[in-house]
Amino acid sequence: MARPPAPPSLDGLKRQIARHRVQHAESGGGLFVRETFLLDRPAARQKAQEWFEHFPKAAYWTEVESWRQLEGDKIEFTMRRLPTAD
Repeated sequence: MARPPAPPSLDGLKRQIARHRVQHAESGGGLFVRETFLLDRPAARQKAQEWFEHFPKAAYWTEVESWRQLEGDKIEFTMRRLPTAD
C-alpha cells in the first residue's frame, strides 16, 4: 500500500507572512499615509493647501489629522490621506 504524499513545506509562506508583518508595523500599521510637518504659520497653511490640491479630499480622504501651535508661531501638524484614490 502506498503512503500518502508528505504535506508541502510552509517555510516560504511563513517567511512571507513575517516579512509582511514587519513591513506593516514599520509603516505605522494603518491604512493611511501620514506625514508630520513643523513650519511657521504661513508655510503650514500653504503645505496643507498643497496636500488638498494634490490629493483631493473626496478621493483620498485627505485631512489635517492633528495640529498644535508651538512657540514662535510654529505649527506642528500631521496630514493624512489614503495611499491611492481607488
